[in-house]
Amino acid sequence: MKRYGFDLIIFDYDGVIADSELLSNTVMAELLCEIGLPTTLDDALATYLGKRWMDCEALISERLGRPCPPDVHGEWTRRCHERAHRELTSVAGFDAFLACRLEPRCIASSSPPDWIELGLGQFGAAQTFGGPIFSAAVHVTRGKPHPDLFLYAADAMKAAPDRTLVIEDSPTGVLAGVAAGMTVVGLCAGGHIRGDHPERLAMAGAHQVFDSYVALSDWLAP
Repeated sequence: MKRYGFDLIIFDYDGVIADSELLSNTVMAELLCEIGLPTTLDDALATYLGKRWMDCEALISERLGRPCPPDVHGEWTRRCHERAHRELTSVAGFDAFLACRLEPRCIASSSPPDWIELGLGQFGAAQTFGGPIFSAAVHVTRGKPHPDLFLYAADAMKAAPDRTLVIEDSPTGVLAGVAAGMTVVGLCAGGHIRGDHPERLAMAGAHQVFDSYVALSDWLAP
């Protein structure tokens, strides 16, 4: 299934494949409160959504007025993994969308590979997804909103940026896809979506914004 000659579809992971943003940002808010930085879930979503840990850490240190304690990352990872085994599911509609056999495809995420692989295994997409994983924690120096990860993924997949479709849920990711010269769809199907989120994706430059995988499928259909 293709539209406008796309040769590659790049999926973000958190909030696009895994409905994980509420989980990870709830843990983030809890931990930041514990280290003396009062943070609500909505604060965490607004500040850290779509960013890799290295960039989150810099923001935390700036807000704290001192270096982020070194054990925060490890504890955040531990708690997220622990809860994921009990709570993590795929984003509504993802499984049916994947069954449309949209190929070639890959994942390009700010999250580390072990987090991505945990979720794919848990909700049964490890084998069915069938595309490689590219991580800003491993493959590039600069994370989103810089275009580096998406450009790296497209180059590895031998696809031209202007023939690549990116599916993103965060303004940070949308900015990265637009900067890479790709067509970017903002997807608002995850449990973390709040009131003006679609407008924020559009303001970041998303070419289309959809509230479900069904709507995205309809747009892609010939």
